[in-house]
Amino acid sequence: MEYILRTLTKKEEVDSIIRDTIDKVLVLRLGRSSDPLCLQLDDILYKSVREVSKFATVALVDIDSEDVRVYVKYFDITLIPSTIFFFNAHHMKMDSGSADHTKWVGAFQRKQDFIDVVEAIFRGAMKGKLIMFSRLLIAELQEKTSHLESHCFWMIILTITNP
Repeated sequence: MEYILRTLTKKEEVDSIIRDTIDKVLVLRLGRSSDPLCLQLDDILYKSVREVSKFATVALVDIDSEDVRVYVKYFDITLIPSTIFFFNAHHMKMDSGSADHTKWVGAFQRKQDFIDVVEAIFRGAMKGKLIMFSRLLIAELQEKTSHLESHCFWMIILTITNP
């Protein structure tokens, strides 16, 4: 089965998909189809849509459409692409290490990163949670911590050997 990414250009379309997506995570990518970073994210979304189809619906929102400017303003979309998540018409938030928990800003690096985030949001939503902590942030922190621990270890060795 071929999966396509639906592009929404009207407020009514966005309202409808938010309202009508039940027991699945709704992933809305807000951006422009002409932006290189949006195209990179769209490629990852397209490659992932089949794998997340049992627990997520993915759609693109064209922020240049006058009709959807209300969402751009409401979610304070200043950087693109921005990805927003919903579950049963509830806005799902994600702590990804930034001050803004309302959206994911930028493209995912890998297809698996996107799948992991959507799966974590789905599992949390099924448990009634409205905010999740991103595994991507945990992995990044672990990587930085291990690098820092290694750096501190060598600083201690240098201090001991060169008093």
